[in-house]
Amino acid sequence: MSIRLIVGLGNPGPEYEQTRHNAGFWLVDNLANGVARCKLQRESRFNALVAKTSIGGQEVWLLEPQTFMNRSGQSVGTLARFYKILPDEVLVVHDELDLAPGAAKLKKGGSSGGHNGLKDITAALGTQDYWRVRIGIGHPRALNLQQAVVDFVLHRPRKDEQMLIDEAIARSIDIIPQLCEGKFEAATMQLHTIK
Repeated sequence: MSIRLIVGLGNPGPEYEQTRHNAGFWLVDNLANGVARCKLQRESRFNALVAKTSIGGQEVWLLEPQTFMNRSGQSVGTLARFYKILPDEVLVVHDELDLAPGAAKLKKGGSSGGHNGLKDITAALGTQDYWRVRIGIGHPRALNLQQAVVDFVLHRPRKDEQMLIDEAIARSIDIIPQLCEGKFEAATMQLHTIK
């Protein structure tokens, strides 16, 4: 088993581009521009930006749903069914309130933790058993902010937080070739070992 579909979560439109909730888009954009050397194109049948590329010698799809976050499952489910991609061949990259900026974790399955994008993908795939890269954005309470969570995720990070998030994204991209080769244990060890 290896990863055949990498999904970055975010909200479409320039007003959301720099917000914490778009950490998944940031990773897929950086992946496309770097390792994958490809360009995402609008694909109306999937209501998404899509690219087909090769990573780690494997054919892989990159996907950024252009629905809003809470309808992400429409794009993911449609593309996965069309190309016969199984849930455990799917990697979803998303922002994570429960991790500090700079942290990134890989896991398979588990609850959505209140993340509406994950809830919708779970409903569309009919299971929670898909892979996730959780990019830490911090929680307003942990950062001593009085902002409501919904307000916090829809604002841009402070400059110091952005630097840490960018580092977590870069470390996450480093393990993607291993995930595409099916080396899940090695990828997990590498990502979870802070140098």
